[in-house]
Amino acid sequence: MRNLNLDQLQTLIAIADLGTFAAAAQALHLSPPAISLHIKELESRMNEVLLVRGRRRAELTHAGSILVQEGRKLLAASDDLIELVRRRAAGHEGIVRIGVSAGVSTRLLPLILESLTRKHPGIEAKLEAEGTASAMLRLKAGTLDIAIVAQPQDVVDGIQLTPWRNDPIVVLLPAAWKPPKRVTPGWLAGRRWASFAPATQMHGLIAGWFGRAGHNPRPFLTMSYPGALKSLAAASQSAAFLPLEEVEDQLQSPDVLVRHLQPTLMRPMVVAHRAGPAANKAVANVLKVLAGFAAKGNVRTARPART
Repeated sequence: MRNLNLDQLQTLIAIADLGTFAAAAQALHLSPPAISLHIKELESRMNEVLLVRGRRRAELTHAGSILVQEGRKLLAASDDLIELVRRRAAGHEGIVRIGVSAGVSTRLLPLILESLTRKHPGIEAKLEAEGTASAMLRLKAGTLDIAIVAQPQDVVDGIQLTPWRNDPIVVLLPAAWKPPKRVTPGWLAGRRWASFAPATQMHGLIAGWFGRAGHNPRPFLTMSYPGALKSLAAASQSAAFLPLEEVEDQLQSPDVLVRHLQPTLMRPMVVAHRAGPAANKAVANVLKVLAGFAAKGNVRTARPART
């Protein structure tokens, strides 16, 4: 049985992206007859018509659309494999795929990457935004090497969970609201507030904080972009629940106020990776760098709140 030819697959994707056989030939530095032959052989291999030539553009059939969609993943995996071989042959350490959930501070991530580059310049860290549940599934499947996820987590065979950080969640509020020194569920339940999307652990933590006080308010807005949540408070549109780390750059802003919650709400995070002997030196080195940013069990507090 003949295997799928990646060069032919690349030709099909180029036609899908550029619209014509001629444009694909120019982009791939191939002759038009070679482009046509690639498609003819690929259609023969799949036993399906993949393209229909129109007057101005070549249109994908249903089978062609499926092949292009899944084929992009094959080409990306092929590129990663080639890059991995080249880096290791050159004495570098390799690529590490890290799943990062929405609750991880966007201010902390650049510091982690800077430390990794300084200590291990041969490692290329590929960060992928993933919800906690999907990150754990991908870790188990082997399509992620490390995941930074929220607690609590069920025990998963073959996956090791290491406590990483336990930081407070605070609320960022428009300064004009004149909030109390500490914000309670009752005070905030009747006001507009925004938080992370329902699929995230952060959303569940915040819903539980309200629920334990007998409140079940609906958020004004949910999203998984901390910068956008901060901008809502700065524009006096809404309060925003965020990790303390994420708002430390706002502590001196005249437009917003940072307030701790009463009762306190913590965001425990763990570093997850496949258990067993560390066969991959690059993964082991990334885990060491992440350990340097751990704050296990520490309750961090902001500077005195402005009034």
